Amino acid sequence: MARLPESRIRVLVVDDHPLVRKGIESILAVEDDLEMVGEAGDGSEAVTKFQECRPDVVLMDLRMPKLGGIEAARTMRGLDPEARIIALTSYDGDQDIYLALEAGMRGYILKGTAHAEVGNAIRAVHSGRRLVPAAVLERLGEHFPKVALTPREAEVLGLVAHGMSNKEIAQKLRTATGTIKMHLQNILKKLNSSDRTQAVMVAVARGILHLDGFDGRAAVAAERAGHCNPPSPGSG
Repeated sequence: MARLPESRIRVLVVDDHPLVRKGIESILAVEDDLEMVGEAGDGSEAVTKFQECRPDVVLMDLRMPKLGGIEAARTMRGLDPEARIIALTSYDGDQDIYLALEAGMRGYILKGTAHAEVGNAIRAVHSGRRLVPAAVLERLGEHFPKVALTPREAEVLGLVAHGMSNKEIAQKLRTATGTIKMHLQNILKKLNSSDRTQAVMVAVARGILHLDGFDGRAAVAAERAGHCNPPSPGSG
């Protein structure tokens, strides 16, 4: 029987899907030097478990109810600046990567990563190294450094993605239609897009927008058929 190491790496697993947590637990169970000491289904619970368990490494999903992984990571880092957190996610948009690293996460691995790589990632981050797979770095390098959308621009683009006209967006945000046109001009320039639909598709691909069920091809077809907002940022 293998001799257990004197000090095992204590891991907190955070994901809103129980099957994912169970899968990570099974991976850690066969590693002599790794131990799952807690689990959480959302960011708020994760912060509580972080304080209770004091794990060596946190595996953190990015998109969760109540409190997302980015916000939870910032809170944990506020409690302990040395907190070692790895983003564990199925999203590889460069904005997701950027925000995760900006929040102080030490690593970024995609769900579906081979079992051995998960263990190696935990060991690497625990030892003080940063870990971002080559494929993720390549994705990040495609778009950064670039000027990011402001929170208001992202909000406007999200409403565009849901089919709202400039006038409807202005009414919802209680501002002038001209202000919305200005935001859209800035958005198209920042995303290097020729029209509103392309801007939405670029934003979804980059992780700036997360729209469940968004079908870019359908949006393009609808726009060509005249059922969507005109492509010019000055429409409304």
